[in-house]
Amino acid sequence: MGDRAKIQRYLKAVQLGGGDPVPVPLDLPVSELQALAESLDAVALSGSPADVDPVLFRALAHPKAAAPDRDRERTDFGLLEHAFAEQKPVLAICYGIQSLNVFLGGTLLQDIPSEIASSVEHDVASDYGVPETFHGVQIESGSRLAGLADGSEFARVNSSHHQAVLAPGRGLRVTARSADGVIEALEGTADAHWVTAVQWHPERMAETDGLALSLFRGLVSAARKSPARA
Repeated sequence: MGDRAKIQRYLKAVQLGGGDPVPVPLDLPVSELQALAESLDAVALSGSPADVDPVLFRALAHPKAAAPDRDRERTDFGLLEHAFAEQKPVLAICYGIQSLNVFLGGTLLQDIPSEIASSVEHDVASDYGVPETFHGVQIESGSRLAGLADGSEFARVNSSHHQAVLAPGRGLRVTARSADGVIEALEGTADAHWVTAVQWHPERMAETDGLALSLFRGLVSAARKSPARA
């Protein structure tokens, strides 16, 4: 599947959630990125075939780590800096949860198969996104994620990643894990700022899965209520 088709899934999922998606190019000069960020009501960070540069979380590169994408890192961090300054909602997906976590000072597990003993299949693909596998996650009771899941404390999610959050960054708490203990979701601890991040790919299931669609509806709803729109 080409990059354009992957991007279209995110755009369609935002539309299904009731929003008007705005793609963000990765090659914008700083001034143009800042202007675009100011025009947005919320930020959704997508997946990526890259891995976050371990230098950014004070680690040596794992032999199985993919090459970093400097433009993606610069763009993500620019959008996140603006979103946190203005309390604009953030939904971070797959690579996005990792990028968000590193932005907030957290660390990453760089290769699940070689770093932990796991019976959970997190990634069956050598190529990003195709195919994917499915596994269960346990959701923290009382979390925003549980609310989006209609109070359920279990979800079956799609998965295609070899890295994951290790230590959560500032102002983030864990809201879901898989059976092997891998962190599958985070959310912001500030009640006034809607920040939700998942390791799986809800954009691929937004037409068929209630929780997947609720994540995008939640983002759009939070954007409409954001102090930045006042």
